[in-house]
Amino acid sequence: MNSGIEIPLNSRKVSQRSHLGIFIILSILTLLFFMLDLFLGSVNIKPYEVIDVLFNNGSGNVETIILNFRLPKALTAMAAGIALSISGLQMQTVFRNPMAGPYVLGLSSGASLGVAFVIMGFSAGITPENMKLTGNFAIAAAAWAGAGAVMVLIMFISSRVKDIMTVLIIGIMLSSGISAIVSIMQYFSNESVLKAYIIWTMGSLGNLTTSQLNVLLVSILTGLVISVFSVKMLNALLLGENYAKSIGLNVRFSRFIIIAGTSLLAGTITAFCGPIGFIGIAVPHLARIIFKTSDHKILIPGSILIGVVVMLASDIISQMPWSDNVLPINSITALIGIPVVIWVIVRNRRYAEIF
Repeated sequence: MNSGIEIPLNSRKVSQRSHLGIFIILSILTLLFFMLDLFLGSVNIKPYEVIDVLFNNGSGNVETIILNFRLPKALTAMAAGIALSISGLQMQTVFRNPMAGPYVLGLSSGASLGVAFVIMGFSAGITPENMKLTGNFAIAAAAWAGAGAVMVLIMFISSRVKDIMTVLIIGIMLSSGISAIVSIMQYFSNESVLKAYIIWTMGSLGNLTTSQLNVLLVSILTGLVISVFSVKMLNALLLGENYAKSIGLNVRFSRFIIIAGTSLLAGTITAFCGPIGFIGIAVPHLARIIFKTSDHKILIPGSILIGVVVMLASDIISQMPWSDNVLPINSITALIGIPVVIWVIVRNRRYAEIF
């Protein structure tokens, strides 16, 4: 006997067709914004020249600009959109809190602390002038170490504490404590070193080398595999831990897997691109509104596509086409994400029903 609400077959077919149509539209938008990200920039390059480079191995300066700068940056934007969106979706489900995101657990603060130690603690070899050379890889390694340390600590707490909201509160307190340490280090830093750190905190998609991009893409792919593996866990946890236990789900193991996947996704982006905020909070809300479902089989691919579109659009805006100026990517994502979150909260008075 099924105690749930039966959905008519015709309604299911209509819903499936509707979702398919949305996926097609989002896929077209993804391709459109990806190509625009390659077309637009400080150097005016005609669309046919870009296509020639991509498919016919063009030559000269155009090939260098496209293959060495614009294409890696566009791929990084896509990876960031995917990672941050899925991280936010998973955290909002696990904590049953619409304001939860990948950074509430302190991962971003942990990465920032690692970077702070490199730039402000060992600043003899890391200066604004050589930031893109030897400093870049050192910063990435430090961010990984900081995020990894926080990840291990949070997973240890998660294995000992049954109340998931307590874990969330501890994560917020840990983040505040780390931020306080970083602020003290900033206070005692000289002007040039402080400037280098602030530039990193603004976020950037265009400073990755080929080897760094390869590591980033492999890490994001691994995190995505974990997320797909976690779909049934997320759907069960959405209805509460008591329900999840009643159907035989190992809640502690599920939380461990989801937090590990989220840490990998969010930590990777923070390490290589700097802290990029609000995408992880805003995109899952947009996915739920657009697809009108709480099923993670739909929300995960939906959040991926929406996250990619938003990040590509943010990258296009930040590089200010046909200008030599580049705006901080973190500022653009904040300007996009904050109104979305406010609009969602104000518009959806019954939004809490799906948590």
